Amino acid sequence: MTDNAEGPGRARQNVIYRDGVLGRNPKIPTDFAALERAARKKVSPTAWAYVAGGAGAGSTMDANREGFDRWKIVPRVLRDVSSRNLSVELFGRRIPAPILFAPVGAAELVHPDADVAIAGAAADLGLPYIFSNQGSAPMEASAAAMGTAPHWFQLYWSKDEELVDSLLQRAEKSGADAIVVTLDTTMLGWRPMDLNLGSLPFARGKGIAQYTSDPRFLEIVRDRIKNPAGVQADVEVTLGAIRSLISMSRRYPGKVLQNLRSPEPRAAVETFLDIYSRPSLSWDDIATLRQRTSLPILLKGILHPDDARHAVDAGVDGILVSNHGGRQVDGSIGAMDALETIAPVVEGRATVILDSGIRGGADVFKALALGADAVTVGRPHLYGLALGGRAGARDAVANIVAEFDLTLGLSGLTSISAITRDALTRI
Repeated sequence: MTDNAEGPGRARQNVIYRDGVLGRNPKIPTDFAALERAARKKVSPTAWAYVAGGAGAGSTMDANREGFDRWKIVPRVLRDVSSRNLSVELFGRRIPAPILFAPVGAAELVHPDADVAIAGAAADLGLPYIFSNQGSAPMEASAAAMGTAPHWFQLYWSKDEELVDSLLQRAEKSGADAIVVTLDTTMLGWRPMDLNLGSLPFARGKGIAQYTSDPRFLEIVRDRIKNPAGVQADVEVTLGAIRSLISMSRRYPGKVLQNLRSPEPRAAVETFLDIYSRPSLSWDDIATLRQRTSLPILLKGILHPDDARHAVDAGVDGILVSNHGGRQVDGSIGAMDALETIAPVVEGRATVILDSGIRGGADVFKALALGADAVTVGRPHLYGLALGGRAGARDAVANIVAEFDLTLGLSGLTSISAITRDALTRI
């Protein structure tokens, strides 16, 4: 993906067009609208509600797109763009493009291989993957699939401090390059698409594999069982309850039949729902991280310039400008609008990554022009996963990289450092 005459854009075009001569269309649609339509047909209604839904009326998801649409690229011509370099360095690692695979919880909703397949897709492209704390596979399994490719770990700050430490230690041992602390989900947002189906994947044991593979979490679960009041006893027996118990038992460590007879799977779900996140999280807690991990620290969910200033003054290594893909607060500011005010505050003192709303290569270009050092891609890789597993997630992001490469060259630029605010105009 770096510094060659053809570049990833033309290379990907050529593969697709050559297949077209043979009568084969791409399995993964090359534009987001078609990708989204195809994925919706592939997955269940509950899966679609979780991965595609947003908070409230969905206005924050609209705001994310409107934020990109307000900025237009102004191409320059008659410049030699025959050789382009998309590479960028993040925390000591040179990566082939300024794009990361975003963390996505409960990915097993759309594909059984889930996080491990996504890790493989990222490794195929040499791009970092931020492992989800609400993942469907232990971080160690995903790390094995990454090989030597970089990965980061997303941390949800639990109510149990020993569990926080355990997750941090496991992330370091797995070879993570950085810790990304999610700040905007100390409580679950109001998500009507899920609520109207009464559907929360974690309540069925989906997306909690980081916890059920953690020794400290299992210790908490077993302590809960020892307490007579620790596990809910008066559960109404319905077909739905039976299905949920089977789902929990399949995902808990051990044999399914043994798990069906054990209180542990249900206790694990109840424990997770009780402690996975802490609404009292504060800047004082963030300050303790320097003593708890040697890894670079990034804060995810920053939208206000004062919070960005506080983060940089506190010495964090990076921030993710994010509204959680529009899934937490309805009527929130769009991520691109926030980036416009935050980048000047940071002024290169920390890495700035735009998370939320990236749909194509032009979006990547615009985000970098407004001051981002890199971006994350979420729903596109998940939709690709739904359609084609590892290869689908890989191709969905490869298409974005390819479009970004062509957008860079067709705008008269040849490197990441050349993308500045002057490349855009606001309408």
